Amino acid sequence: MTQQLVMTPQLQQAIKLLQLSRLELTEIVQEEMMENPLLEEQSESEVEASVKESSGPTVDDQTETGRDESEQITDKKAGEDEIDWERYLENYQHLGPTAGAAVRPDSDDLPGLDQTLTRSATLFEHLIWQVRLSSFTDAEIEAATFIIGNLDDDGYFKVPGNDGDPLIACAHATGVSLTESEQALRKVQSLDPAGIASRDLRECLLIQARQIGEDDTLVGEIIRNHLPRVEARNARDIAKELDVCLQAVIEAIQIIQEMEPRPGRQYTGAEPQYITPDVYVYKIGDKLVTVVNDDGLSKLRVSGAYRSLLTNGEGGEAKDYIRERLRSAQFLIRSIHQRQRTIHKVTESIVRFQREFFEKGVSFLRPLILRDVAEDIGMHESTVSRVTSNKYLHCSQGIHELKFFFNSAIGSTSGDGIASQAVKSRIENLVAGEDLEKPLSDKKIVDLLRGEGIEIARRTVAKYRDHLGILPSSKRKRLY
Repeated sequence: MTQQLVMTPQLQQAIKLLQLSRLELTEIVQEEMMENPLLEEQSESEVEASVKESSGPTVDDQTETGRDESEQITDKKAGEDEIDWERYLENYQHLGPTAGAAVRPDSDDLPGLDQTLTRSATLFEHLIWQVRLSSFTDAEIEAATFIIGNLDDDGYFKVPGNDGDPLIACAHATGVSLTESEQALRKVQSLDPAGIASRDLRECLLIQARQIGEDDTLVGEIIRNHLPRVEARNARDIAKELDVCLQAVIEAIQIIQEMEPRPGRQYTGAEPQYITPDVYVYKIGDKLVTVVNDDGLSKLRVSGAYRSLLTNGEGGEAKDYIRERLRSAQFLIRSIHQRQRTIHKVTESIVRFQREFFEKGVSFLRPLILRDVAEDIGMHESTVSRVTSNKYLHCSQGIHELKFFFNSAIGSTSGDGIASQAVKSRIENLVAGEDLEKPLSDKKIVDLLRGEGIEIARRTVAKYRDHLGILPSSKRKRLY
Protein backbone atom coordinates (compact mmCIF):
# COMPACT_ATOMS: atom_id res chain seq x y z
CA MET A 1 0.00 0.00 0.00
CA THR A 2 1.37 3.38 -1.04
CA GLN A 3 0.09 6.94 -0.92
CA GLN A 4 0.48 9.27 -3.83
CA LEU A 5 -0.92 12.60 -4.95
CA VAL A 6 -3.01 12.30 -8.09
CA MET A 7 -4.25 15.29 -10.07
CA THR A 8 -7.63 14.54 -11.60
CA PRO A 9 -8.42 15.88 -15.09
CA GLN A 10 -10.88 18.30 -13.50
CA LEU A 11 -8.22 19.70 -11.19
CA GLN A 12 -5.78 20.04 -14.08
CA GLN A 13 -8.41 21.96 -16.02
CA ALA A 14 -9.07 24.29 -13.07
CA ILE A 15 -5.34 25.05 -12.72
CA LYS A 16 -5.06 25.64 -16.45
CA LEU A 17 -7.99 28.08 -16.48
CA LEU A 18 -6.55 29.94 -13.51
CA GLN A 19 -3.38 31.04 -15.29
CA LEU A 20 -4.95 31.90 -18.65
CA SER A 21 -5.33 35.45 -19.91
CA ARG A 22 -8.74 36.76 -20.94
CA LEU A 23 -8.05 36.09 -24.62
CA GLU A 24 -6.83 32.56 -23.95
CA LEU A 25 -9.82 31.88 -21.70
CA THR A 26 -12.19 33.01 -24.45
CA GLU A 27 -10.51 30.64 -26.91
CA ILE A 28 -10.74 27.72 -24.48
CA VAL A 29 -14.44 28.41 -23.86
CA GLN A 30 -15.11 28.48 -27.61
CA GLU A 31 -13.31 25.15 -28.03
CA GLU A 32 -15.34 23.59 -25.21
CA MET A 33 -18.56 24.87 -26.77
CA MET A 34 -17.56 23.20 -30.06
CA GLU A 35 -16.80 19.88 -28.36
CA ASN A 36 -19.58 19.81 -25.75
CA PRO A 37 -23.11 20.04 -27.24
CA LEU A 38 -24.62 20.77 -23.83
CA LEU A 39 -22.81 24.10 -23.56
CA GLU A 40 -24.33 27.16 -25.17
CA GLU A 41 -23.93 30.91 -24.83
CA GLN A 42 -26.67 33.21 -23.70
CA SER A 43 -27.43 36.17 -25.91
CA GLU A 44 -27.36 39.68 -24.50
CA SER A 45 -31.16 39.88 -24.51
CA GLU A 46 -31.42 36.62 -22.57
CA VAL A 47 -28.83 37.85 -20.08
CA GLU A 48 -30.75 41.08 -19.54
CA ALA A 49 -34.01 39.18 -19.15
CA SER A 50 -32.48 36.77 -16.63
CA VAL A 51 -31.03 39.67 -14.65
CA LYS A 52 -34.40 41.41 -14.51
CA GLU A 53 -36.27 38.25 -13.51
CA SER A 54 -33.78 37.25 -10.79
CA SER A 55 -34.13 40.30 -8.56
CA GLY A 56 -33.23 38.38 -5.40
CA PRO A 57 -30.12 36.24 -5.84
CA THR A 58 -26.72 37.82 -6.43
CA VAL A 59 -23.93 36.40 -8.54
CA ASP A 60 -22.24 34.89 -5.52
CA ASP A 61 -25.54 33.33 -4.43
CA GLN A 62 -25.96 31.82 -7.88
CA THR A 63 -22.42 30.53 -7.79
CA GLU A 64 -22.90 28.97 -4.38
CA THR A 65 -26.19 27.43 -5.55
CA GLY A 66 -24.47 25.85 -8.53
CA ARG A 67 -21.65 24.65 -6.29
CA ASP A 68 -24.00 23.15 -3.72
CA GLU A 69 -25.93 21.32 -6.43
CA SER A 70 -22.72 20.01 -7.96
CA GLU A 71 -21.46 18.83 -4.56
CA GLN A 72 -24.73 17.01 -3.96
CA ILE A 73 -24.38 15.34 -7.35
CA THR A 74 -20.74 14.35 -7.00
CA ASP A 75 -20.98 13.33 -3.35
CA LYS A 76 -23.88 10.95 -3.81
CA LYS A 77 -22.78 7.35 -3.58
CA ALA A 78 -25.96 6.03 -5.07
CA GLY A 79 -26.19 4.94 -8.70
CA GLU A 80 -26.43 7.41 -11.51
CA ASP A 81 -30.05 6.45 -12.14
CA GLU A 82 -31.02 7.96 -8.78
CA ILE A 83 -29.88 11.44 -9.85
CA ASP A 84 -32.71 13.65 -10.96
CA TRP A 85 -31.01 15.04 -14.06
CA GLU A 86 -34.27 16.42 -15.47
CA ARG A 87 -34.85 18.57 -12.42
CA TYR A 88 -31.22 19.69 -12.41
CA LEU A 89 -31.41 20.88 -16.02
CA GLU A 90 -34.73 22.59 -15.43
CA ASN A 91 -33.45 24.49 -12.39
CA TYR A 92 -30.12 25.30 -14.02
CA GLN A 93 -31.76 27.38 -16.72
CA HIS A 94 -32.77 29.95 -14.09
CA LEU A 95 -29.21 30.54 -12.94
CA GLY A 96 -27.55 33.78 -14.01
CA PRO A 97 -24.74 34.08 -16.53
CA THR A 98 -21.46 32.31 -15.89
CA ALA A 99 -19.17 35.28 -15.70
CA GLY A 100 -21.48 37.46 -13.63
CA ALA A 101 -24.49 39.64 -14.14
CA ALA A 102 -22.62 42.43 -15.84
CA VAL A 103 -24.13 43.29 -19.21
CA ARG A 104 -22.20 45.27 -21.75
CA PRO A 105 -24.27 48.35 -22.56
CA ASP A 106 -24.61 49.82 -26.01
CA SER A 107 -22.23 52.71 -26.49
CA ASP A 108 -21.53 55.12 -29.31
CA ASP A 109 -17.83 55.03 -28.34
CA LEU A 110 -17.40 51.44 -29.52
CA PRO A 111 -15.69 51.04 -32.94
CA GLY A 112 -17.88 50.49 -35.95
CA LEU A 113 -18.10 47.23 -37.88
CA ASP A 114 -15.98 48.61 -40.72
CA GLN A 115 -13.18 49.45 -38.27
CA THR A 116 -13.11 45.93 -36.87
CA LEU A 117 -13.04 44.16 -40.25
CA THR A 118 -10.46 46.22 -42.12
CA ARG A 119 -6.70 45.77 -41.99
CA SER A 120 -3.81 47.93 -43.11
CA ALA A 121 -1.80 47.06 -46.22
CA THR A 122 1.46 45.21 -45.72
CA LEU A 123 4.78 46.53 -46.96
CA PHE A 124 4.81 43.95 -49.75
CA GLU A 125 1.33 44.94 -50.93
CA HIS A 126 2.15 48.65 -50.75
CA LEU A 127 5.31 48.28 -52.86
CA ILE A 128 3.88 45.83 -55.40
CA TRP A 129 0.98 48.22 -55.98
CA GLN A 130 3.50 50.97 -56.82
CA VAL A 131 5.51 48.66 -59.08
CA ARG A 132 2.41 47.89 -61.14
CA LEU A 133 1.78 51.60 -61.59
CA SER A 134 5.40 52.34 -62.59
CA SER A 135 7.35 51.78 -65.81
CA PHE A 136 9.07 48.48 -65.01
CA THR A 137 10.05 46.03 -67.72
CA ASP A 138 9.10 42.37 -67.36
CA ALA A 139 12.62 41.46 -66.22
CA GLU A 140 12.67 44.35 -63.77
CA ILE A 141 9.29 43.29 -62.38
CA GLU A 142 10.72 39.80 -61.79
CA ALA A 143 13.74 41.23 -59.96
CA ALA A 144 11.66 43.82 -58.08
CA THR A 145 9.28 41.12 -56.84
CA PHE A 146 12.26 39.17 -55.48
CA ILE A 147 13.69 42.30 -53.85
CA ILE A 148 10.39 43.27 -52.23
CA GLY A 149 9.86 39.71 -51.04
CA ASN A 150 13.22 39.77 -49.24
CA LEU A 151 12.77 42.96 -47.24
CA ASP A 152 13.04 42.57 -43.47
CA ASP A 153 10.73 44.24 -40.95
CA ASP A 154 12.83 47.41 -41.07
CA GLY A 155 12.60 47.62 -44.87
CA TYR A 156 16.18 46.58 -45.66
CA PHE A 157 17.03 44.31 -48.60
CA LYS A 158 18.57 41.20 -47.06
CA VAL A 159 18.52 37.69 -48.50
CA PRO A 160 18.40 35.02 -45.74
CA GLY A 161 21.52 32.85 -45.73
CA ASN A 162 23.47 35.27 -47.93
CA ASP A 163 26.25 37.34 -46.37
CA GLY A 164 27.37 38.99 -49.61
CA ASP A 165 25.67 41.47 -51.92
CA PRO A 166 21.98 40.51 -52.09
CA LEU A 167 21.85 41.75 -55.72
CA ILE A 168 23.99 38.78 -56.76
CA ALA A 169 21.56 36.42 -55.02
CA CYS A 170 18.69 38.21 -56.78
CA ALA A 171 20.31 37.71 -60.20
CA HIS A 172 20.93 34.00 -59.53
CA ALA A 173 17.43 33.36 -58.20
CA THR A 174 15.49 35.20 -60.90
CA GLY A 175 17.71 34.65 -63.93
CA VAL A 176 17.77 38.41 -64.52
CA SER A 177 21.10 39.97 -65.39
CA LEU A 178 23.00 41.81 -62.69
CA THR A 179 22.63 45.09 -64.58
CA GLU A 180 18.84 44.76 -64.83
CA SER A 181 18.66 43.67 -61.19
CA GLU A 182 20.55 46.78 -60.17
CA GLN A 183 18.21 48.95 -62.24
CA ALA A 184 15.22 47.29 -60.60
CA LEU A 185 16.75 47.95 -57.18
CA ARG A 186 17.23 51.63 -57.98
CA LYS A 187 13.60 51.92 -59.10
CA VAL A 188 12.34 50.14 -55.97
CA GLN A 189 14.43 52.47 -53.82
CA SER A 190 12.68 55.44 -55.44
CA LEU A 191 9.29 54.21 -54.20
CA ASP A 192 7.49 55.14 -51.03
CA PRO A 193 8.50 54.99 -48.18
CA ALA A 194 11.77 56.84 -48.66
CA GLY A 195 14.85 54.72 -48.07
CA ILE A 196 13.14 51.40 -48.72
CA ALA A 197 15.16 48.40 -50.03
CA SER A 198 18.46 49.79 -48.76
CA ARG A 199 21.27 47.38 -47.97
CA ASP A 200 22.59 49.26 -44.93
CA LEU A 201 21.92 52.36 -42.85
CA ARG A 202 24.31 54.56 -44.83
CA GLU A 203 22.55 53.77 -48.11
CA CYS A 204 19.15 54.32 -46.49
CA LEU A 205 20.09 57.80 -45.27
CA LEU A 206 21.78 58.72 -48.58
CA ILE A 207 18.62 57.84 -50.50
CA GLN A 208 16.59 60.11 -48.26
CA ALA A 209 19.21 62.86 -48.55
CA ARG A 210 19.07 62.55 -52.34
CA GLN A 211 15.28 62.93 -52.33
CA ILE A 212 15.46 66.19 -50.37
CA GLY A 213 18.37 67.56 -52.40
CA GLU A 214 21.05 67.17 -49.68
CA ASP A 215 23.09 64.45 -51.33
CA ASP A 216 25.98 66.73 -52.41
CA THR A 217 25.93 68.97 -49.35
CA LEU A 218 27.45 68.70 -45.89
CA VAL A 219 24.62 66.34 -44.95
CA GLY A 220 25.68 63.82 -47.59
CA GLU A 221 29.36 64.13 -46.60
CA ILE A 222 28.59 63.40 -42.96
CA ILE A 223 26.42 60.40 -43.90
CA ARG A 224 29.12 58.91 -46.13
CA ASN A 225 32.12 59.31 -43.82
CA HIS A 226 31.13 60.29 -40.29
CA LEU A 227 28.09 58.26 -39.16
CA PRO A 228 29.95 56.65 -36.19
CA ARG A 229 30.84 60.13 -34.90
CA VAL A 230 27.22 61.23 -35.29
CA GLU A 231 26.18 58.30 -33.10
CA ALA A 232 28.84 59.23 -30.54
CA ARG A 233 27.73 62.90 -30.75
CA ASN A 234 31.22 64.12 -31.62
CA ALA A 235 30.10 67.14 -33.60
CA ARG A 236 33.25 69.06 -32.73
CA ASP A 237 35.50 66.34 -34.21
CA ILE A 238 33.44 66.37 -37.42
CA ALA A 239 33.68 70.15 -37.68
CA LYS A 240 37.44 70.07 -37.08
CA GLU A 241 38.10 67.38 -39.68
CA LEU A 242 35.87 68.94 -42.36
CA ASP A 243 37.12 72.44 -41.49
CA VAL A 244 33.62 73.89 -41.14
CA CYS A 245 31.94 75.76 -38.34
CA LEU A 246 30.35 73.80 -35.52
CA GLN A 247 26.93 75.37 -36.11
CA ALA A 248 26.85 74.09 -39.72
CA VAL A 249 27.64 70.55 -38.53
CA ILE A 250 24.93 70.76 -35.86
CA GLU A 251 22.36 71.88 -38.43
CA ALA A 252 23.36 69.03 -40.78
CA ILE A 253 23.09 66.48 -37.97
CA GLN A 254 19.63 67.80 -37.12
CA ILE A 255 18.55 67.12 -40.71
CA ILE A 256 19.96 63.58 -40.47
CA GLN A 257 18.13 62.94 -37.21
CA GLU A 258 14.82 63.78 -38.89
CA MET A 259 15.33 60.95 -41.41
CA GLU A 260 13.81 57.49 -40.93
CA PRO A 261 16.45 54.83 -40.19
CA ARG A 262 13.85 52.03 -40.45
CA PRO A 263 11.56 52.88 -43.39
CA GLY A 264 9.56 49.65 -43.15
CA ARG A 265 8.64 50.18 -39.52
CA GLN A 266 5.14 51.52 -40.25
CA TYR A 267 4.32 48.47 -42.40
CA THR A 268 5.44 45.72 -40.05
CA GLY A 269 1.95 44.22 -40.15
CA ALA A 270 1.87 43.70 -36.40
CA GLU A 271 -1.58 44.68 -35.24
CA PRO A 272 -1.77 46.53 -31.92
CA GLN A 273 -2.69 44.33 -28.99
CA TYR A 274 -5.22 46.11 -26.83
CA ILE A 275 -5.24 45.16 -23.16
CA THR A 276 -8.58 44.45 -21.54
CA PRO A 277 -8.24 44.74 -17.75
CA ASP A 278 -9.27 41.68 -15.75
CA VAL A 279 -10.11 43.76 -12.69
CA TYR A 280 -10.88 47.39 -11.88
CA VAL A 281 -10.04 49.26 -8.69
CA TYR A 282 -12.19 52.31 -7.92
CA LYS A 283 -11.89 54.73 -5.03
CA ILE A 284 -15.32 55.45 -3.55
CA GLY A 285 -15.02 57.78 -0.61
CA ASP A 286 -12.23 56.42 1.57
CA LYS A 287 -12.61 52.87 0.29
CA LEU A 288 -10.88 51.12 -2.60
CA VAL A 289 -13.42 48.88 -4.32
CA THR A 290 -12.30 45.91 -6.43
CA VAL A 291 -14.53 44.86 -9.33
CA VAL A 292 -13.75 41.86 -11.55
CA ASN A 293 -14.31 42.61 -15.22
CA ASP A 294 -16.79 40.06 -16.56
CA ASP A 295 -17.60 42.02 -19.69
CA GLY A 296 -16.73 40.12 -22.85
CA LEU A 297 -16.61 36.68 -21.26
CA SER A 298 -19.08 34.12 -22.57
CA LYS A 299 -22.20 33.66 -20.45
CA LEU A 300 -22.45 29.87 -20.47
CA ARG A 301 -25.43 27.71 -19.65
CA VAL A 302 -26.53 24.13 -20.19
CA SER A 303 -28.67 23.69 -23.27
CA GLY A 304 -32.31 22.91 -22.57
CA ALA A 305 -32.65 20.99 -25.85
CA TYR A 306 -31.29 17.84 -24.21
CA ARG A 307 -33.88 17.65 -21.43
CA SER A 308 -36.20 15.66 -23.66
CA LEU A 309 -33.51 13.04 -24.16
CA LEU A 310 -33.10 12.58 -20.42
CA THR A 311 -36.84 12.35 -19.81
CA ASN A 312 -37.23 9.82 -22.61
CA GLY A 313 -37.08 6.25 -21.34
CA GLU A 314 -35.28 4.94 -24.40
CA GLY A 315 -31.71 5.39 -25.52
CA GLY A 316 -29.57 4.40 -22.53
CA GLU A 317 -26.28 5.10 -24.31
CA ALA A 318 -27.49 8.58 -25.22
CA LYS A 319 -28.36 9.28 -21.59
CA ASP A 320 -24.95 8.11 -20.44
CA TYR A 321 -23.28 10.41 -22.96
CA ILE A 322 -25.44 13.36 -21.91
CA ARG A 323 -24.67 12.74 -18.23
CA GLU A 324 -20.94 12.68 -19.00
CA ARG A 325 -21.12 15.88 -21.03
CA LEU A 326 -23.25 17.46 -18.32
CA ARG A 327 -20.60 16.80 -15.68
CA SER A 328 -17.93 18.28 -17.97
CA ALA A 329 -19.99 21.39 -18.69
CA GLN A 330 -20.92 21.86 -15.05
CA PHE A 331 -17.29 21.59 -13.93
CA LEU A 332 -16.14 24.08 -16.59
CA ILE A 333 -18.70 26.60 -15.39
CA ARG A 334 -17.68 26.04 -11.76
CA SER A 335 -14.00 26.45 -12.70
CA ILE A 336 -14.68 29.79 -14.39
CA HIS A 337 -16.60 30.97 -11.32
CA GLN A 338 -13.73 29.85 -9.09
CA ARG A 339 -11.23 31.64 -11.33
CA GLN A 340 -13.11 34.93 -11.04
CA ARG A 341 -13.45 34.61 -7.25
CA THR A 342 -9.74 33.84 -6.86
CA ILE A 343 -8.72 36.83 -8.99
CA HIS A 344 -10.96 39.04 -6.84
CA LYS A 345 -9.49 37.66 -3.62
CA VAL A 346 -5.86 38.09 -4.73
CA THR A 347 -6.50 41.61 -6.04
CA GLU A 348 -8.12 42.68 -2.77
CA SER A 349 -5.03 41.48 -0.91
CA ILE A 350 -2.75 43.42 -3.27
CA VAL A 351 -4.87 46.54 -2.75
CA ARG A 352 -4.52 46.20 1.02
CA PHE A 353 -0.72 45.93 0.78
CA GLN A 354 -0.30 48.65 -1.85
CA ARG A 355 -2.95 51.13 -0.74
CA GLU A 356 -0.52 54.07 -0.83
CA PHE A 357 0.28 53.32 -4.47
CA PHE A 358 -3.39 53.54 -5.49
CA GLU A 359 -3.76 56.82 -3.61
CA LYS A 360 -0.40 58.57 -4.23
CA GLY A 361 1.42 56.94 -7.14
CA VAL A 362 4.31 54.67 -8.06
CA SER A 363 6.78 56.38 -5.71
CA PHE A 364 4.86 54.87 -2.79
CA LEU A 365 4.96 51.29 -4.08
CA ARG A 366 5.95 48.90 -1.28
CA PRO A 367 8.16 45.81 -1.52
CA LEU A 368 5.92 42.77 -1.89
CA ILE A 369 6.47 39.07 -2.56
CA LEU A 370 4.11 36.24 -3.42
CA ARG A 371 4.40 34.74 0.05
CA ASP A 372 2.92 37.87 1.62
CA VAL A 373 -0.26 37.65 -0.44
CA ALA A 374 -0.43 33.86 -0.11
CA GLU A 375 -0.33 34.04 3.69
CA ASP A 376 -2.84 36.90 3.72
CA ILE A 377 -5.53 34.99 1.79
CA GLY A 378 -4.64 31.46 2.90
CA MET A 379 -3.49 30.13 -0.48
CA HIS A 380 -0.31 28.61 -1.82
CA GLU A 381 2.33 30.77 -3.50
CA SER A 382 1.97 28.81 -6.75
CA THR A 383 -1.73 29.66 -6.86
CA VAL A 384 -1.01 33.35 -6.39
CA SER A 385 1.65 33.14 -9.12
CA ARG A 386 -0.84 31.59 -11.55
CA VAL A 387 -3.49 34.16 -10.73
CA THR A 388 -1.16 37.12 -11.31
CA SER A 389 0.19 35.80 -14.63
CA ASN A 390 -1.21 37.54 -17.72
CA LYS A 391 -3.77 39.48 -15.66
CA TYR A 392 -4.11 43.26 -15.75
CA LEU A 393 -5.52 45.80 -13.32
CA HIS A 394 -6.99 49.20 -14.14
CA CYS A 395 -6.93 52.00 -11.58
CA SER A 396 -6.41 55.74 -11.38
CA GLN A 397 -2.66 55.16 -11.81
CA GLY A 398 -3.14 53.43 -15.17
CA ILE A 399 -3.19 49.82 -16.36
CA HIS A 400 -0.66 47.49 -14.76
CA GLU A 401 -0.02 43.77 -14.81
CA LEU A 402 -0.65 42.16 -11.44
CA LYS A 403 3.01 41.08 -11.42
CA PHE A 404 3.88 44.79 -11.38
CA PHE A 405 2.93 45.02 -7.71
CA PHE A 406 5.49 42.42 -6.63
CA ASN A 407 8.89 44.04 -6.18
CA SER A 408 12.13 43.25 -4.43
CA ALA A 409 13.29 45.58 -1.66
CA ILE A 410 16.07 48.15 -2.01
CA GLY A 411 17.77 49.19 1.22
CA SER A 412 17.40 52.65 2.68
CA THR A 413 18.90 54.62 5.54
CA SER A 414 15.54 54.69 7.33
CA GLY A 415 15.57 50.90 7.64
CA ASP A 416 12.39 50.37 5.60
CA GLY A 417 12.82 48.75 2.20
CA ILE A 418 11.87 50.59 -0.98
CA ALA A 419 10.28 48.81 -3.93
CA SER A 420 12.57 48.36 -6.92
CA GLN A 421 9.86 49.71 -9.22
CA ALA A 422 9.72 52.91 -7.18
CA VAL A 423 13.51 53.26 -7.56
CA LYS A 424 13.19 52.77 -11.33
CA SER A 425 10.57 55.49 -11.43
CA ARG A 426 12.87 57.81 -9.48
CA ILE A 427 15.77 57.13 -11.89
CA GLU A 428 13.48 57.86 -14.83
CA ASN A 429 12.42 61.17 -13.27
CA LEU A 430 16.04 62.17 -12.59
CA VAL A 431 17.03 61.51 -16.20
CA ALA A 432 13.96 63.35 -17.50
CA GLY A 433 14.94 66.48 -15.56
CA GLU A 434 18.67 66.45 -16.30
CA ASP A 435 20.64 69.08 -18.19
CA LEU A 436 20.98 67.78 -21.75
CA GLU A 437 24.40 69.38 -22.11
CA LYS A 438 25.61 67.65 -18.92
CA PRO A 439 23.63 64.40 -18.53
CA LEU A 440 23.77 62.49 -15.28
CA SER A 441 26.23 59.62 -15.12
CA ASP A 442 25.38 56.42 -13.26
CA LYS A 443 27.70 57.46 -10.44
CA LYS A 444 25.94 60.82 -10.15
CA ILE A 445 22.55 59.09 -10.03
CA VAL A 446 23.84 56.87 -7.22
CA ASP A 447 24.93 59.94 -5.27
CA LEU A 448 21.55 61.64 -5.76
CA LEU A 449 19.64 58.53 -4.66
CA ARG A 450 21.83 58.11 -1.60
CA GLY A 451 21.11 61.74 -0.78
CA GLU A 452 17.44 60.73 -0.69
CA GLY A 453 18.19 57.82 1.63
CA ILE A 454 18.24 55.05 -1.00
CA GLU A 455 21.22 52.69 -0.73
CA ILE A 456 21.96 51.37 -4.22
CA ALA A 457 25.03 50.23 -6.16
CA ARG A 458 26.16 51.75 -9.45
CA ARG A 459 25.77 48.46 -11.34
CA THR A 460 22.17 48.25 -10.10
CA VAL A 461 21.50 51.74 -11.48
CA ALA A 462 23.02 50.67 -14.81
CA LYS A 463 20.81 47.56 -14.87
CA TYR A 464 17.65 49.53 -14.09
CA ARG A 465 18.60 52.13 -16.71
CA ASP A 466 18.90 49.39 -19.34
CA HIS A 467 15.51 47.99 -18.32
CA LEU A 468 14.00 51.45 -18.79
CA GLY A 469 15.59 51.82 -22.24
CA ILE A 470 17.69 54.83 -21.18
CA LEU A 471 20.97 55.33 -23.04
CA PRO A 472 24.29 55.90 -21.21
CA SER A 473 25.18 59.48 -20.38
CA SER A 474 27.69 59.67 -23.25
CA LYS A 475 24.88 59.03 -25.76
CA ARG A 476 22.36 61.29 -24.05
CA LYS A 477 24.52 64.37 -24.39
CA ARG A 478 23.03 67.03 -26.64
CA LEU A 479 24.89 69.95 -28.23
CA TYR A 480 21.93 71.24 -30.22
